[in-house]
Amino acid sequence: MKRAGEFSLIDFFLSHFPRPRVPVGPGDDCAVLAPSRGAQCITTDAVVEDVHFTRAWFSPEDIGHKALAVNLSDLASMGARPRWFVCALALPRDYPRPALGGIARGMSALARTHGIALVGGNFTSARELSITITAAGELPRGTAPLTRAGGRPGDVLYVSGTLGEARLGLSLLQAGRRRAPAILRQKRPEPRVALGRLASRYASAALDLSDGLAQDLGHLCAASRVGAELDLEALPLTPAVRAALGPEGALAGGEDYELLMAVPPERTSVFERACLRAEEAVTRVGRLTPDAMGRIRTGRGRAPRLPAGFDHFRRGRQGAD
Repeated sequence: MKRAGEFSLIDFFLSHFPRPRVPVGPGDDCAVLAPSRGAQCITTDAVVEDVHFTRAWFSPEDIGHKALAVNLSDLASMGARPRWFVCALALPRDYPRPALGGIARGMSALARTHGIALVGGNFTSARELSITITAAGELPRGTAPLTRAGGRPGDVLYVSGTLGEARLGLSLLQAGRRRAPAILRQKRPEPRVALGRLASRYASAALDLSDGLAQDLGHLCAASRVGAELDLEALPLTPAVRAALGPEGALAGGEDYELLMAVPPERTSVFERACLRAEEAVTRVGRLTPDAMGRIRTGRGRAPRLPAGFDHFRRGRQGAD
């Protein structure tokens, strides 16, 4: 007997992924996993049409990549090793099968890169395309997770990579451009998984930059009950971002998916040497201060009105979770 359309689509999507090495994988009501004795880190995130991507600008491969990348970035910020994920797809009824295959290819390529296995999920119909992923990672036994709450006054602030390119890429897409390095950063962010695992040995606190450095640093300060000083001139910006947005604009640039890390001063030298050996680019951008109100200052003690990052419940541009 021929299967119904939903189950045919599920089989087609799963065919792009290797069979997971778990006790029970896709096909049952639940996946059954065999975790190690280390702590488990669980995250969930969604990418939604016309919020996180637009089909006119993003290929199906881009969409699949981004849906998984934003979850891997959360695992990276905790220092976790990615292990498993489940994927719930909401598809318009007329969504083309070749495009579904493109989503699967983009997602599975990134999954293979980071060694994370698809172990289950769900399909449903909807007015717009959305993908919700729940991902799980593991910490080595005896290793504490990196959280937002571990920062202390005097800790040195580092960011990975460069900032503001995803925001610039979005503005270029909105202006009709289709090819530029910044556009690739908007479409296919690269989660800093290896750096997160390295940083877990040195950092006191961390989080990923999904909503912009100004807003996400505010989250870290609030959780750690500290303030911060930023050196705007030290921000790692490409010439294109510096010209188009400047440091202040880059502070509000969501969807970079870089890591913000607070490292105790006595560990900074060894952390920088470890990053150099691992070819992980990090930049000192400031320090945490004993300001229980969580104020963020820039320059010579100035406390300007910092730009807000992305917020789903304010009107504005396409952006991140």
